[in-house]
Amino acid sequence: MRWVMDMFRWIVTIVLRPLEKKGFVHLPKRWVVERTFGWLNWCRRLSKDYERLPETSETFIYIAMIRIMVRRLA
Repeated sequence: MRWVMDMFRWIVTIVLRPLEKKGFVHLPKRWVVERTFGWLNWCRRLSKDYERLPETSETFIYIAMIRIMVRRLA
């Protein structure tokens, strides 16, 4: 956790499930991440890791998110 703050200046928050609750519990921010991963899986190129370089995968993620944002604006 400290390493992430030192290297990237990010604050990492771990969302824990309440101990007194049993069964399914809606966690506040987790659904946003899961939804975004679901959107990215619509792009065939991102469904599996076909690329050799991580930079190429990162570029395709940017392209996919730009495509999603443009569709929402249109």
